[in-house]
Amino acid sequence: MASAEVLAPIDPPSAESPRRRGGLSPFARYMLVRIGLVIPMLWVLVTMVFLLMRVIGDPVTAAQGGRLNAEQIAERKAEAGLDRPLLTQYWEYISGLLRGDFGTTLTDHRSISGIIVEYGAATLELSFWALIVAFAVGIPLGRLAARYRDRLPDVLLRLFAIFIYAAPVFFVGLLLKLAFTPFGWPSSGRASTQTDLILDNVHPHTNIMIVDALLWGDPKIILEVLQYAVLPAFALGLLTGGVFLRLVRINLLQTLRMDYVTAARARGVSERRVVRKHAMRNALVPVVTVMGMQIALLLAGAVLTETTFEWKGIGYMLTQYLKARDFLAVQGIVTAIAVVVCVASVVIDAIIALVDPRVRF
Repeated sequence: MASAEVLAPIDPPSAESPRRRGGLSPFARYMLVRIGLVIPMLWVLVTMVFLLMRVIGDPVTAAQGGRLNAEQIAERKAEAGLDRPLLTQYWEYISGLLRGDFGTTLTDHRSISGIIVEYGAATLELSFWALIVAFAVGIPLGRLAARYRDRLPDVLLRLFAIFIYAAPVFFVGLLLKLAFTPFGWPSSGRASTQTDLILDNVHPHTNIMIVDALLWGDPKIILEVLQYAVLPAFALGLLTGGVFLRLVRINLLQTLRMDYVTAARARGVSERRVVRKHAMRNALVPVVTVMGMQIALLLAGAVLTETTFEWKGIGYMLTQYLKARDFLAVQGIVTAIAVVVCVASVVIDAIIALVDPRVRF
């Protein structure tokens, strides 16, 4: 009996796979942990926005002071719920966010959720075009700079990257307007008034101008929408393009020193194929990582870009409400931007986990 007990088969520990232990794949568990970490971060962000908006004083008096008497201001405060205890206001603010309600503006009594949906689409469109410009500028020029390391093209491209990264977005925007407006290039708004009216009748109306133009199906309108997007996209995209250029250059140079690249060269693989097939893919992984961080920079730059080019997105509306001292609107829009940045960081983490084998779950 004793020998039978000794010889009894024992299940190897490795047979208990991670999937069987938790019922979830390692990637799913990693994402659940990542999402779990975002929740407290979001709570801290929205709480900070709420407290900062209260530190500046009474929003109604700040927005309407001098134009309304004391009785009217008290009435407006009661309508907005600002006469209640601070903890009650905080609970209503948090519970409203959980329902997707960002509140109501003080100046024009509009739903902030509706403003975010309507104008956020324009900012999304601008960020999309800016990312295309950033990739189109940063990746090929970074590759070119690495190829001609420490020679004249490399020096010029590094100086160019520093200039477009360090120059303020509104300054680049003004330069582009001064350079191209005399030639008749559109530099204000998202489309002409006539096109805007036409695209308002598109069904379904997405508020994304290029999508609405494609749904309308007129090539002239599509071309016009693209023309209006060129200058704002370059003004905002060059900012991120400078970061990508330097990042691709540095990572490509480091990758070209790896042993597997040396082995590929020793086997007689051409230099162009070594860069294109073996080194470039690994050099682009950090670009995806940085892209997550650049989203916050793009949204910050979008405020200035939209103001410079009168591109009516969420950044443009934020400046309008700041001018009107409508701090409830500012609170809702800033909270929405914080939520977008947090969600985008989770998406980028998921992409990195899928494309980078060095990430461990």
